[in-house]
Amino acid sequence: MPEKHDVAVRVISQKGTCVLEHKVGDKWVISGSKTPQGICIFAFQSFLPTAQVLMFGGTLPWETNPDIATVVCPDPENPVVFELRRLLK
Repeated sequence: MPEKHDVAVRVISQKGTCVLEHKVGDKWVISGSKTPQGICIFAFQSFLPTAQVLMFGGTLPWETNPDIATVVCPDPENPVVFELRRLLK
């Protein structure tokens, strides 16, 4: 089984009005199998597949850094952009 990494999530951009008031600089860590407290469930659902790739050592061919991915929430009127970063042990 591949080594499992934690993934840091950080808001890097926010436009409009986020219903949960996420703002640039907000941070969470995905560790284990718990949803980070306070994060929008719709945003979490949108980046969970990418987080799982990073958690288990995978890479995304369109990203320039294999340890970082950028994902946007599904609200097109009030987009929040998240940076996901694999935390190396």
